[in-house]
Amino acid sequence: MPLVQCQPAGRRGRNKTYLHLLLLFLSVLQTHGYIQIPPDFKQAPKITAQPRSHTAYSLEDVNLACEASGEPTPSFRWVKDGKQFREVLFESGTLTADEKEELQFYQGSYRCYVANELGTAVSDLVHLITEPIPTLAKEKRQKRRLFEEGESTVLYCSPPKSSVAPKIHWMDMQLRHIPRNERVTTSLDGNLYFANLLYSDSREDYTCNAHYINASIIIPKEPIAISVTPSNSVVKNRRPQLQKPAGSHSSYLVLRGQTLTLECIPEGLPTPEVHWERMDGPLSPARAKKLNYDRWLQIENVSEVDDGEYTCIAQNSQGSIKHHYAVTVEAAPYWNKWPADHLYAPGETVRLDCQAEGIPTPNVTWSINGVPITETDSDPRRYVSSGTLILTNVQYSDTAVYQCEATNKHGNILVNTHVHVVELPPQILTADGLVYKATEGQRVLLQCKTFGSPQSKIDWEILDSGPALANAKMSQTSDGNLQISDVSEDDSNIYTCSVRHSNISISAELQVLNRTKIVDPPQDLRVLRGNDAVLHCKFTVDRKLKQPTIQWKKDKHKITSSANDDKYSEYSDGSLKITDVQMEDSGSYSCEISTKLDSVSATGSITVLGESVTSTYCMKYSLALHLIGSERHRCGGYSSDKPASPHSLELSEKKERSVTLSWMPGAENNSPVSEYVIEMKEEQNPEKGPWEEYNRVPPDFRHLEIHLQPYGTYHFRLRAVNGIGSSEPSPPSESYSTSAAIPDINPENVTTVSTDPNSMVITWKELEQRQFNGPGFKYKIYWRQASDRGPHWKEGSVSHPPFIVNNTGTFIPFEIKVQAVNELGAGPEPVVKTGYSGEDIPLEAPSEVEVTELNKTAVLVRWSPVSMESVRGHLLGYKIHLRKKGPRTHSRRSLPMHVPAADKYRVIKVYGNKVKTVVSDLQFYSSYTLTVAPFNSRGEGPHSKEYHFTTPEAAPGPVSFVSFESPSETEMTLRWEAPEKPNGELTGYLLQYYETVPGILSPQQVESIDLPLVTEFTLKGLNPQILYHFELRARTAAGDGEPIVMEGATLLDGEPPSAINITAGQTSVNVSWVPGERQRNFAFSFHYLKKSAGGEWEESEKVNSSQAFYQLQGLTPGVQYHLLIRPGNYSWEFKTAGPELHELPSSFVTQGWFIGLISAIVLLLLVLLILCYIKKSKGGKYSVRNIKEEDQVNAGPHTMKDGEFKEYSDNEECAIGQRSVCESERNSNDSLADYGDGVDIQFNEDGSFIGQYSGHRDPNGHGSSGATSPINPTMLPPSISFPTSVTGFLGPN
Repeated sequence: MPLVQCQPAGRRGRNKTYLHLLLLFLSVLQTHGYIQIPPDFKQAPKITAQPRSHTAYSLEDVNLACEASGEPTPSFRWVKDGKQFREVLFESGTLTADEKEELQFYQGSYRCYVANELGTAVSDLVHLITEPIPTLAKEKRQKRRLFEEGESTVLYCSPPKSSVAPKIHWMDMQLRHIPRNERVTTSLDGNLYFANLLYSDSREDYTCNAHYINASIIIPKEPIAISVTPSNSVVKNRRPQLQKPAGSHSSYLVLRGQTLTLECIPEGLPTPEVHWERMDGPLSPARAKKLNYDRWLQIENVSEVDDGEYTCIAQNSQGSIKHHYAVTVEAAPYWNKWPADHLYAPGETVRLDCQAEGIPTPNVTWSINGVPITETDSDPRRYVSSGTLILTNVQYSDTAVYQCEATNKHGNILVNTHVHVVELPPQILTADGLVYKATEGQRVLLQCKTFGSPQSKIDWEILDSGPALANAKMSQTSDGNLQISDVSEDDSNIYTCSVRHSNISISAELQVLNRTKIVDPPQDLRVLRGNDAVLHCKFTVDRKLKQPTIQWKKDKHKITSSANDDKYSEYSDGSLKITDVQMEDSGSYSCEISTKLDSVSATGSITVLGESVTSTYCMKYSLALHLIGSERHRCGGYSSDKPASPHSLELSEKKERSVTLSWMPGAENNSPVSEYVIEMKEEQNPEKGPWEEYNRVPPDFRHLEIHLQPYGTYHFRLRAVNGIGSSEPSPPSESYSTSAAIPDINPENVTTVSTDPNSMVITWKELEQRQFNGPGFKYKIYWRQASDRGPHWKEGSVSHPPFIVNNTGTFIPFEIKVQAVNELGAGPEPVVKTGYSGEDIPLEAPSEVEVTELNKTAVLVRWSPVSMESVRGHLLGYKIHLRKKGPRTHSRRSLPMHVPAADKYRVIKVYGNKVKTVVSDLQFYSSYTLTVAPFNSRGEGPHSKEYHFTTPEAAPGPVSFVSFESPSETEMTLRWEAPEKPNGELTGYLLQYYETVPGILSPQQVESIDLPLVTEFTLKGLNPQILYHFELRARTAAGDGEPIVMEGATLLDGEPPSAINITAGQTSVNVSWVPGERQRNFAFSFHYLKKSAGGEWEESEKVNSSQAFYQLQGLTPGVQYHLLIRPGNYSWEFKTAGPELHELPSSFVTQGWFIGLISAIVLLLLVLLILCYIKKSKGGKYSVRNIKEEDQVNAGPHTMKDGEFKEYSDNEECAIGQRSVCESERNSNDSLADYGDGVDIQFNEDGSFIGQYSGHRDPNGHGSSGATSPINPTMLPPSISFPTSVTGFLGPN
């Protein structure tokens, strides 16, 4: 169930049942500020999966996600290019392509609308670009280019154009990368640059490979051949020149968050070095990276601080050259503040704050349920001010989803906000009886989360002390929580939160514990190299807290003690021992004591000393003083430490805007002071922190004049710095206050950002608070029409921008100025700027539209401009709306083509006052219409009359798909699909193929297929031992298309294995072999004979030659076997592991006569016993002798348990084809036979287990193994499972 924050949604009247369910749920709810909505409670739609902009190369790539939650289940509808697209969707709103449509049909801008009865949510605006998979037009092989050694050159790549730039790889014909270095580099556009040529650069196969990652295709260009000849004269060195970029200056516009790459590719001899600089400041290595042998300067995640001028310097021994890059950083809109979903009671005022930043400043608009507010009925209760939507006296009908959208020329962002107007009784969501623990000095927040509409009023009380807010340390947050600052033991008590005018309340207990303290912090030690050092960190914690965690750090990196390394030793009292101190142990050491409630840290340092001019005895004596805790160490004349603090600070020459600070130096402690640091605290500007560094002065300074701002109170202090460190700060000086004054400056960047045709929005850069110079600060705004230059200005005042002037008319020029004012008066006279009121869409359409064909895929479009009066704003340019109507004609011989149900649009923007442009990337053999419309920042005007034109036929694109089949060893059948882009009427296909024999140029065979509907062809009489190279092209009347290239071979007849590996267990044996390459599956069986008395031949089930593994089971331990493969003429022998089982030997005790004799004797004894008993019963006295028999039966011979299968050992290796027995000792009780179900096992060549149990075994013992593919003859087919067997793959050698 979804979670929402404290406030569920509901309606009155017909939804009371849901409200009662919610209240019943809340009566037993215990959460921490969140509630769980019942499944049947109504919720507004909330988009959970947003669509994203991307490029689609096929119909499968057309996938725009749009998923949402809500109750009732929301519906989905899509709007494309401002018009309804397809039918309403339910359950899922994800948009996919219809295979009946053409790909170009889907290009456009999309937005998803998700609706239920509580409102409509709107998705982001995304753009779907459709284009075919990039293809390379047929190229002529370039002539060999001749150069002399030392010259420079460029090899151009010019890959096919795509909306997603390809990744370029320069390689040779063996697909090895061309080595790159400072002399040979690539540019961002993929060209290969040589700063100077060497004789070794001569080669015939410089090949540019364009990798289109999203399209999953690599396009190789025609190889380029260059020949470098040694110069007849002495090669002359020359100064650097830039191959790219051209000229001395270039400009770049980059958006915030993007990656900027500046390139600088020089040529010259010797090879120039490249250095980068930033003209308006240092070049930060953290912000800028040098790549491509310093030829590129790359800045990732660009921000406004990267705006500026950069310089590339290329130099060698002959001279240098520079290029300047002016980088301008702008930004697409991004949020600073956006509204959250909330509940409101009827009659409340709702304020939805929506603030966005961007360069240029974005325009913020509001919509209700996806409909712009400007297009809804006017409502006096609703208005927009500076991007904030305000709803007064809200009613139930105001329940809706509101959209805030920010837009500038670089993009747009949108946020949905649900406003729910409802009445609900108050509830407290925080659990009762919570216990809060804190240590002294901390800030504590006691929670009292409430739920209700209108928002509940909360009161806090302290047991036996009254209202909590009577204590100055305690305050209440807007959501009802109680905040206590700087808690002490006296604050430990019971606190009660209650809802005003009700009997609802909860209690909470606060326990304040002793603060964790470090009583013996680490000191600054000076240690002789090779000795040990101990840093102390003794601490105290409250007895109610568990043992704290102690963490030592060196130079902010954690120190970890290890049993294997005695460098660091940590003790329970917090001390750290460092053994055998070396120079690298110098640094800052800190200990941090952490408990569950608080943490405290202290810092010391270790300075490692070598042998100095003082004696070794003196150094050891100083070290001993350190180890016993002495802050200083002295030995004879040796002593050094941080300097003492300056003192005797005085203020003199007190003026309105300055004061002179003087001081006396402290002791230097045998290390001279290098500088003084002056720190200042300004009480009127608390956001700058308590103390900030004002200046640093040389050590011979004793006073300094400090310049101040009016209307401020200042304090000063100093620190002295020497080679050991910085002193403690001096005692602060007396305070000094400057009097108020009128403002010194006016705001900058005064401009207009108007969007409403009948208003003007004036904005500017605000002044800092310290520049107010006095109380009562505000901005005074003046404006008048530029055509009316009279003395009268209209004026108004605000405390912060912007300022809105209404009823101005459309695109009227105004003179504007902004002045800083406080209670003492106004600042200097402001500079007058020119601004404009809001624009409106143009009124006039261009005329005299003409189209001139430039080539088969490009035309020149001309038109007559519109009058400037009809633009009603700044003319940004013209938009050409291009519509593809489909193929020109259809012939009976052509394959059927899908015609889109609606026309396909493409919009080309022409900026400025241009009245002509080239429209390229047109599709061959197509009909087009176009219109031209002017546009300004408000939108585009009316369209011109439609102009119709067509493009000529061309060679077709590549065949879509090719597959192979091999009916026999000498035949191969090719099947394919027609090109996705026939570019005309197909006339047939051209198939070319030849044998690929290394080092031999085979003759090429040609098959011409003149029927366009035929999509398969069988080649006969092929050599089964040869790999063939195939090229297949489609044909139109304009020529042959681009070939699709592949290689393949026929499949050979299979045969049983001739070499196998045998690994024997006690009751089973593993047989493995290597299947033959390019062979069809071949069925055979194993025949095995137990070489002992009574042994008979047994046969396994049918085995497939591609299985590579089989296990014979049910064998007898310790027995020699003979193994055959049928059909075939190969045999092997093996012996199973374990002791041989023997039958009990035959003896007389098992003979019949002996058994009969014993039976007779037993019967006779029984008769005698009966007679004796009869005699005794008659009074006779007989002596009966007890007969004892001892029968000991010897146990039979011990046998191994059936199924025992000992582990493999390293000596159990059988070479392929070896007929000797491989015996091994095995101890495991496991058997692979125990895992008969679901086994997928792999064995190494020696039979050792390398796989894992997985998969599922076919219970019927049947399976299929397809023939090895002729397109990849070395691929092994999948395994087949058989009953009572374990199958798998034999790993490669």
